[in-house]
Amino acid sequence: MNAQTSVKIKEQRKSIYFFQEGNATMKDLLGGKGANLAEMTKLGLPIPPGFTITTEVCRDFIKSGGYLEQQLLNEIDSSVERLGAEMNAQFGSMEQPLLVSVRSGSLNSMPGMLDTILNLGLNDQTVASLAQWVKDERFAYDCYRRFIAMFGNIVLNVPHERFEDELKALKASIQKDNDQQLTSEDWKQLIEAYKKVIEQYGTESFPQDVYTQLHLAVKAVFRSWGNARAKVYRKLYGIPEDQGTAVNIQAMVFGNRGEDSATGVMFTRNPATGSRQLYGEFLVNAQGEDVVAGIRTPSSIEDMSRLFPQAFADLANAAAILEEHYEDMQDIEFTIEQNRLYLLQTRVGKRTAQAAVKIAMDLLHEGQITPQQAIARIDMQHLNQLLHRTIKPSENLTPLSSGLPASPGAATGVICLDADTVVHWVQEGRSVILLTEETSPEDIHGLEAAEGVLTAKGGMTSHAAVVARGMGKPCICGCSDLSINKATRTIQLGGLTLHEGDELTIDGNLGQIFSGLLPLTEPELSPELEELLKVADEIRTLKIYANADSPKDAVKARKLGAEGVGLCRTEHMFFSEKRLPIVQKMILAENREERIQWLTRLLPMQQADFEHIFEEMAGCSVTIRLLDPPLHEFLPNERQLERQLAELNQVDVNQVDMNNDDVNQDEVNQDEVNQDEVKQRIAELESMLAKVRELKENNPMLGLRGCRLGIRFPEIYDMQLEAIFRAALSVLKRGIEVQPEIMVPLVGDSNELKWLRDMADEVAKQILGPDYVNVKYAVGTMIEVPRAALLAEDIAKYADFFSFGTNDLTQMTYGYSRDDAEGTFLKHYLDNGILASNPFQTLDSKGVGQLIDWAVQKGRTGKPKLKIGLCGEQGGDFNSISFCHKIGLNYVSCSPMRIPFARLAAAQVALAVDDQ
Repeated sequence: MNAQTSVKIKEQRKSIYFFQEGNATMKDLLGGKGANLAEMTKLGLPIPPGFTITTEVCRDFIKSGGYLEQQLLNEIDSSVERLGAEMNAQFGSMEQPLLVSVRSGSLNSMPGMLDTILNLGLNDQTVASLAQWVKDERFAYDCYRRFIAMFGNIVLNVPHERFEDELKALKASIQKDNDQQLTSEDWKQLIEAYKKVIEQYGTESFPQDVYTQLHLAVKAVFRSWGNARAKVYRKLYGIPEDQGTAVNIQAMVFGNRGEDSATGVMFTRNPATGSRQLYGEFLVNAQGEDVVAGIRTPSSIEDMSRLFPQAFADLANAAAILEEHYEDMQDIEFTIEQNRLYLLQTRVGKRTAQAAVKIAMDLLHEGQITPQQAIARIDMQHLNQLLHRTIKPSENLTPLSSGLPASPGAATGVICLDADTVVHWVQEGRSVILLTEETSPEDIHGLEAAEGVLTAKGGMTSHAAVVARGMGKPCICGCSDLSINKATRTIQLGGLTLHEGDELTIDGNLGQIFSGLLPLTEPELSPELEELLKVADEIRTLKIYANADSPKDAVKARKLGAEGVGLCRTEHMFFSEKRLPIVQKMILAENREERIQWLTRLLPMQQADFEHIFEEMAGCSVTIRLLDPPLHEFLPNERQLERQLAELNQVDVNQVDMNNDDVNQDEVNQDEVNQDEVKQRIAELESMLAKVRELKENNPMLGLRGCRLGIRFPEIYDMQLEAIFRAALSVLKRGIEVQPEIMVPLVGDSNELKWLRDMADEVAKQILGPDYVNVKYAVGTMIEVPRAALLAEDIAKYADFFSFGTNDLTQMTYGYSRDDAEGTFLKHYLDNGILASNPFQTLDSKGVGQLIDWAVQKGRTGKPKLKIGLCGEQGGDFNSISFCHKIGLNYVSCSPMRIPFARLAAAQVALAVDDQ
């Protein structure tokens, strides 16, 4: 295409559409408001006429640095003149002046984020003409003062408070309480004060030329696309920055023309509960900004039937037409001018999570929408609110501080600084929030007992985050503002000094921390939600498994609809108070024989857990990952051990004077016992410290862990395999179908999997004996090393299934350490647009995704029916689920509380693929 052709196409592009020229399918071009106004016009509803300047013009405006071509300005002028002819008025006329509103209208609804200007077209002459035309001077000057204030704020950058201060001063001087008591003379006085405010604080004087007003207003609304609040809103809701907004110029209708006029907002259903009833409010003798500003108490929509019976009947009829036409609850803005109804906007109404589900299912039952439509229109974030406790909404909430939203939900409780105290206080009946620098496996009892967790360090895939998500507990990690002093049992947070025992509320959905105990709303799995999820199950093709590390997790997962266990992390079974000391003894063992002795004590514990999980998941596959983390993670922190040793070594065990006749012999004997205990404890700590140092690695996440551990110490995996097969046999003999799947972690070479597969098959034959053929077990691997993905065809020879562990795969592909990245540079990367999303939350489809796609294709080269799933943190993320569906995975596995989310997400992505 040459430059001349390009210019010609640009010249031919239509930049302005009158409402009667558009329709609802043109949202990309006309924005949501413009497209809906066009659609309502076609439906014959009472819409004030107008036209829309397209989003393409906005994008050009932004690229040019804020320039509108003269040709377009001329087209705007001619369009407003045509609009005047339709209204039997004239823009800037001294007889019947046309007034217009200039409103934004983006593709996605952004309520209150972009700017609107009303009553445009008034100046010192036209205001007098308007007063004479409508025979109401007070009304005309009321409109003029509103316009000057709105124009001065939005176009001329005068702070809104400057105008409010003048209004308050005027009312105080004449001793009037509300706007309705002010006369036309009062408004005239205020108008002059407003002009002086603009002269003092504005970027330029208030323009008297109405076409200048119009051009400046259009530019200001386009500029509002880039204001701070709009940017925050777009980031929060994932709205593209380059979308731009349309501008709608519409003939004004007036809700402030007296007691027979009004303005309001109405929903076709209750947006809080979803019940089928008209819901809204209105103000008599007011304009739209009065409702938003809250300066007067509005009336309920029910009162409208008494005050404006005909307008109410027309509004109810319009509501029914619009809801049936759009097949969803509508949010309608309206104005009544001298008892005549006008509709100014309709859009799909914002609603609570509970209402969203109820409305979708009610519309399905009413025959207005299909099951597919019911599923497609649910906002996935609504499901998050339904599955976890949330802070009850309030306008006066200011967080003390914030961190990374690591596990959703809200929790309240008293501050507690160590796991042991958490357990003690909970036993006393107190609700507790555990605050710590970072959690370790030793804190598991505290994590389990606490209502929620807040850490100063760590990222969204740290130990605290992973365990909290699995437990369904709220968690905030990496709160850099948090400083903990265990010596004084105090913390520094948000510039305040708080003490252990002070009350705190955390919001794991947003990562916010509040002082005090805020009221919470409980999660609600309503009958409508249960029904909705069953509808989703009929649509989705991707199976949804659970990450379940305990029988308790399995019970919760099955209740929420899990079709199996995709990841059982056996290391998490060892963190309880009873088991951890045995594991530590096993690690500290001096030789293989001593290690087997302690493993023998762990065997029945593991077997019992597996039996319970198999029972809960009867007939479903249960994927059990053999021990994965570095052994030193089960041992106390090196510095903790050093401190304990230092404290014990300060005790002088020879301080008792045995020749002193006054010494009681019983006390002497007790001292000797205490001395022996101290010496024994010192010896134990020294041995443990030596082992911790021996096991210490420069890069433990890439060291002795996963399959390497099983090959180096085969007796560990041998015990776990024996526990699995003993459990399977026991459950099978009780008539329960069992499908164990043994996952070998961190494989990077096919020989590693072959070596451990042979071990698994040998243990199976030994334990199962004649029942070997009856237990349908499988052996596979977790693909989390890039080399394993690249060599998937070779590895598949020894695998019955693949499962992608995307946390480690992401770490190794990016070269990022999760905790270090999320605690240091990752937020900076996200804030500055270097990365579009956190790759540990949403699967990196371009990089990590290529490895996964490659592994899927190569793995199925020789085994077309190879079972493949994903069980990393991204298994509960919508975009990641979408990617898994598209490349043909069989399942995703996520934490139990994310199961409903994943069920619905899998259905939505299936519908999206079908539509392409």
